[in-house]
Amino acid sequence: EVQLQASGGGLVQSGGSLRLSCTGSGYSFSSYAMKWVRQKPGTELELVAEINKGGGSTYYPDSAKGRFTISRDDAKKALYLQMNSLRPEDTAVYYCARSGSQTIRRTATYTYRGQGTQVTVSS
Repeated sequence: EVQLQASGGGLVQSGGSLRLSCTGSGYSFSSYAMKWVRQKPGTELELVAEINKGGGSTYYPDSAKGRFTISRDDAKKALYLQMNSLRPEDTAVYYCARSGSQTIRRTATYTYRGQGTQVTVSS
């Protein structure tokens, strides 16, 4: 059974930082691209960051570029998202997700998604 467990969310003031972590199990973690997606109330799922198999390539939409950094540690079967300069509009539930591909797709689509972690940024 594929399991993805995200953690590290919380309440932070505008301009602050958070580091999200995710551990994967039940599949070959290193064999797939991984991504962080988020969902704000009443909106569709949004891609936040994506990293390819091996970690040599990353992608960020404009909303995250320059502020967020995605990384992976395949030995630990872990995915991370360092979020700096947080804004109130970053408030959402954040999910780590496994892609169906080894390469970056630049979409919020996924094969498996874990339980999310709430990030709340106060102004």
